[in-house]
Amino acid sequence: MIRSLEGLISTLTENSVVVTVNGIGYQVYTNINRHHFVPGEMVLLHTHLVVRENVLDLYGFTEADELAYFELLLDVPKIGPKSALQILCQADVNLLHTSIIQNDGDQLHKLSGIGKKTASNIVGFLSEKVASLPLSLNTNIIASPQLSQNQIDAIDALITLGYDANEARTYVTKLNKTEDTKTLVQAVLKQIPIP
Repeated sequence: MIRSLEGLISTLTENSVVVTVNGIGYQVYTNINRHHFVPGEMVLLHTHLVVRENVLDLYGFTEADELAYFELLLDVPKIGPKSALQILCQADVNLLHTSIIQNDGDQLHKLSGIGKKTASNIVGFLSEKVASLPLSLNTNIIASPQLSQNQIDAIDALITLGYDANEARTYVTKLNKTEDTKTLVQAVLKQIPIP
């Protein structure tokens, strides 16, 4: 499997770039609109190789969290790589993450080409998987406008104590975001016992 490519951008198309690595040009489907690709510049893309019958398609992203969400979307029934890429072209990872964690299929339904059923499938199939993403990957994602830094720290502390990440987020987000981390953790501990 090809997990990343670092090379020179030689060509841009409507939905892909050609990255030249050691004289070989790799066509990589990506979000042309979100990233400013310039022919002749170096790029590092985190990639996912899709193998079908006689076709090898390479999908690439400048950020590892985009790749992680692309691969998560592929786990949802009836979402293939082109649909997953289309979703990520319209919604950044923060919006996708927040919509899934908050079970907000309506937010996803606003995206072009995403029906209510597909939006609810995304939320339903990915809520537990998104909650279990490694914290190193989620650090930038969790730091969305809806959570204060103290809330993020409280969630990390609760996970360290053995709480499920999704459960910790659920309880902490219900509390006052202006409270300090210690107060937030104590408030959650009063509501639910340590596992």
